Amino acid sequence: MKKILFAASEAVPFIKTGGLADVAGTLPKYFDRFQYDVRVILPRYLCMKQAYLEKLEYVDHFYMYYNGADRYVGIMKTELDGIMFYFIDNEEYFGGDRPYGDWYWDLQKFCFFSRAALSALPVIGFQPDIIHCHDWQSALIPVLLKGIFHWGPFYASMKTVMTIHNLKFQGVWSVPVVQQFTELPDEYFTSDKLEAYNDGNLLKGGLVYADRITTVSAAYAEEIKTPYYGEGLDGVIRSRENDLWGIVNGIDYYDFNPETDNEIAAHFSAEDFKTEKVKNKLDLQKQAGLPEDPDKFVIGIVSRLTDQKGFDLIACVMDQICDENTQVVVLGTGDGQYEDMFRYYAYKYPDRVSANIYYSEELSHKIYAGCDAFLMPSRFEPCGLSQLMSLRYGTIPIVRETGGLKDTVEPYNEYEDTGTGFSFANYNAHEMLGTINYARQVYFENKDAWNRMIERAMTTDFSWANSARQYEELYDSMDW
Repeated sequence: MKKILFAASEAVPFIKTGGLADVAGTLPKYFDRFQYDVRVILPRYLCMKQAYLEKLEYVDHFYMYYNGADRYVGIMKTELDGIMFYFIDNEEYFGGDRPYGDWYWDLQKFCFFSRAALSALPVIGFQPDIIHCHDWQSALIPVLLKGIFHWGPFYASMKTVMTIHNLKFQGVWSVPVVQQFTELPDEYFTSDKLEAYNDGNLLKGGLVYADRITTVSAAYAEEIKTPYYGEGLDGVIRSRENDLWGIVNGIDYYDFNPETDNEIAAHFSAEDFKTEKVKNKLDLQKQAGLPEDPDKFVIGIVSRLTDQKGFDLIACVMDQICDENTQVVVLGTGDGQYEDMFRYYAYKYPDRVSANIYYSEELSHKIYAGCDAFLMPSRFEPCGLSQLMSLRYGTIPIVRETGGLKDTVEPYNEYEDTGTGFSFANYNAHEMLGTINYARQVYFENKDAWNRMIERAMTTDFSWANSARQYEELYDSMDW
């Protein structure tokens, strides 16, 4: 049996700020448990919900010399859905009201976490064959394993996988600071190791030292080899392209299931959506403060409101999107300019736009279930999960052809009657608007074709089970 340890800075349901938490917390449940013993290690944040903190069981503790002092390292654990989760406890580093905040402090605490996680393994008696590291917060682990930990017999045979969830975030500071926090000697801070553009870069270290590199979609794996998407590390990634895998994320088909979802007004399936899905539209319109009209074309948006997500495109053509037959329901927070933009249009078109500038899990499910279309015009999107959720609920995605959006949404072809959504290639507001108008035309003028698209969308498989089989293949390829 292969032993796998996921090392991550967050994991559902314990702590979540983004899609990384879904991968680290949900994917382990989908491996073949007769072949793979997958466990997870993450920090014990004091800002976790009290109900989860109370479930943690003390395992052991030790002191580790780090950054000039002996530091307490507590180890706690809990089992959830058959998966063992370990937690590194140190209130100095993992206290506070949020998991991230100050970059300088985050660098120090995740360097501590990486070293503590490795040091804790003999204490808990788990000797993984592969440590699967997620994003820059655990990118020091491959470096340490090939360096100071490599000489210990307990660690000598361990291999590492480094997963990039979003290349934009790399763990960068000046070389002296990164050297202080990593406690690595001078020879690690050269242009072929942890130095990049005269700074120290933790993610680069992970990419250089890991045995395999993955990212969260096949298209994004190709994109990050180019200067436009490579965030300054495209050369490193090209040098490792023979070890680079693109495996698309999935979603939990138990949590996101229109047949059993307790957050939505009416359950439905690929067989009865024609009569039942509209009940969710009417319920959403009522909750969003819009006129209840089953004949409106309702577009949903659930997102961080940032440039990366394409909201500068939406800002250019919002008036044209909001025609008299269309309603837009927005849920999310982010940059003030986009929060204010949606508030303005909700004031200007109170019967057409609902701006919900906060986050609600319940409302997000209602949007996935109740809208006709779901808009994601991202500038770049390593994988994206919202389009997978919208497909699951038969809400047709309208996306830009980038990263995981390109991999998961098949463009509608009216001549062959194929596709699960609509897409546009160039980062251009009017190209996006043309695609929205085309989707709207099909919705109103060819409802049979639209319904067949819903059937195809709802029966595609983007569950974690599909992703897990590919990760199993990756792990098996590392037998040498």
